[in-house]
Amino acid sequence: MSEPRVRRAEIAIEQSHVDRVYTRLGELRTQAEAMRSKGYEIGHGAGREAIFEQASMLFERDMMVFHANQTLQTLDAEYEGLVFGRLDHLDTEVDYVGRLGIRDADFNNLVTDWRAPAAAPFYQATAEEPMSVIRRRVIRSSGQNVLDVDDDVLMADAVPDGMQIVGEGALMAALGRSRGEKMRDIVATIQKEQDEIIRAPWRGITEITGGPGTGKTAVALHRAAYLLYRYRRQLGGAGVLVVGPSGVFTSYIERVLPSMGETNVELRALGEVLDGLNATRQDAAPLAAIKGSLRMRKLLLRSLRETPPDAPTNMRMVYRGEVLKLDAKDLEKVRRRVHTAGAPPNRSRIRAAEMLLEALATRADEHAKEDGKSFDKAELIYELGDRIEFHRFLVEWWPVLYPAQILRWMSDERRLASAGKGLLNRGEISLLAKDLGDRSRGWSVADVALLDELRVLIGPEPKRRRRQEMVEVNPSRSSSGTHRAEHYDEYSHVVVDESQDLSPMQWRMVGRRGKYASWTVVGDPVQSSWPDPAEAAQARDQAFGQSAARRRYTLRTNYRNSKEIFDLAAKVVVGHAGEDDLPQAVRTTGLVPEVRAVEATGMEAAVQAASKELMDTVEGTVGVITAMDRVEEVERWLAGQVDERLKVVGSLDSKGLEYDAVVLVEPNDLITESTTGRRVLYVALTRATQQLTVLASNPDWLPH
Repeated sequence: MSEPRVRRAEIAIEQSHVDRVYTRLGELRTQAEAMRSKGYEIGHGAGREAIFEQASMLFERDMMVFHANQTLQTLDAEYEGLVFGRLDHLDTEVDYVGRLGIRDADFNNLVTDWRAPAAAPFYQATAEEPMSVIRRRVIRSSGQNVLDVDDDVLMADAVPDGMQIVGEGALMAALGRSRGEKMRDIVATIQKEQDEIIRAPWRGITEITGGPGTGKTAVALHRAAYLLYRYRRQLGGAGVLVVGPSGVFTSYIERVLPSMGETNVELRALGEVLDGLNATRQDAAPLAAIKGSLRMRKLLLRSLRETPPDAPTNMRMVYRGEVLKLDAKDLEKVRRRVHTAGAPPNRSRIRAAEMLLEALATRADEHAKEDGKSFDKAELIYELGDRIEFHRFLVEWWPVLYPAQILRWMSDERRLASAGKGLLNRGEISLLAKDLGDRSRGWSVADVALLDELRVLIGPEPKRRRRQEMVEVNPSRSSSGTHRAEHYDEYSHVVVDESQDLSPMQWRMVGRRGKYASWTVVGDPVQSSWPDPAEAAQARDQAFGQSAARRRYTLRTNYRNSKEIFDLAAKVVVGHAGEDDLPQAVRTTGLVPEVRAVEATGMEAAVQAASKELMDTVEGTVGVITAMDRVEEVERWLAGQVDERLKVVGSLDSKGLEYDAVVLVEPNDLITESTTGRRVLYVALTRATQQLTVLASNPDWLPH
């Protein structure tokens, strides 16, 4: 039976059990409501002469009502995603794990509370110490409906005939069943090295490196689940932040860490790290390289310290018949003095007022000396500082600043050139100004780090005013429903996936959330899309802190791609990666990737034909990967092939994803669109698990 059919069948099996659970939940709720109603009836009608009997009855009533209300509150609170796991034991016993324990009318166990000792293997069992668990299954639901299942095989050589395995665990089971000792040795090696990482100490920094298909993301997420269970007291209170490259990643996390409602986990894509924003758009590589560079911090600081575009350029106050004036140069001098103090502008208005009054007093003193008159500085400062016109001027001249507002000001190319002197060249200034001036497409993922940097540089806005410049709402994605303070920075543990792609500015953003945290960091330098690894490493080390202990692990076995597919992918990074940097693919299928030479004018028809062929060949998903700027075009080409199994995705967005089959369109476009060239192509070529078709009008992408 094919994998999609197996998955559907297994989902149906779990749906049947979940239906039983919710039916029983309804019965328990009815019983609790009946108990509450009965409690309210107790005590009514008792006469005054039976005061002691009445008091006893009222106590019994209160206890019944209290217990019934508590039961109803618990049942209502844990209704969503009630059943999230299943354990198949060596002795054929099956345990379902969920948010609370439920038994049927005959006291048979339907769901084990995740906090109960019997549920511990769901979090603690590993391939090295399986705790008699053959298969650990994650069940993902919405309400009462089972959406998906995903399995881990902890005892590959003990999987019985007839037990169906879904997801990545299916490959581990197949390898474990192989008759050859080599395959069994590979399984044991994979499981042992993964188990060592999962159980590594929680303090400090754990870095996990591995090529495509090595399971590094799954290992990191299982590590998070293990740490949250094993060290709940240390980690659970302050919470855990998991940062991934996209919303697709966080959806995957929701499958792997199903108990996050109890473990205080925040799930954020890079475009969601800043509260209030949910950016998904990727900038073109040259623009992203500018925005992500550490040069931007100095540029942002200079920009926010410049005079606001609408600020008044002169000040005129009358004091005791004398006109006191400050022109543009005088005001600019005062502004520089205020900023020199180093405090964030939104916390510096009082300082600005004091400096303005000092400047006015200096001007008044000059006039007094010219006229030979006496002058009381304190009196002038007191009187002028109390005037409404002074405060009106101050509000306009030193306004409350907002991050988005600063970026809009930077769209003025002359203003940007002034702030960017010595930091950006003319071409970079023009490119950045043009982009910041076009907000029709919303913020990009790279913009989020700039907005977060500005948030810190300008300081918090007055409490009486809300974020007028950030109108997009993005409630933090925490299945626990925990409401944290805005821009919370006290997480106890931070998990970062695809870390090799974080720009220096993004590392600064994430680092602010992990000031007191331990870290699990996952990445592969060979897949990096960031052009300056040294600068990113500098920012990453600053985020970690210099004193934290660091452990590094490398996963070397690729069990996603067939050897035939990975051998082709490895060719495109020859000279860009050493032999030790590439994983070893252990699975062979005999299906060699097909490379088709196609005229550029015939690419549309070729994409349509190749997509249909693969859709007819595999029952799973088919990904059509193209350059980022051609996604919409290719989507139009395939508009006639409406099937949820067919997905068109840009090269950068394909990272972290996998498909049963892939059509790769114009590999040279992927090389030229990115500053890291062949590394992006390498990523795209390693997305397929079964079949790969490459359509190219230019053969230069493939080294000979």
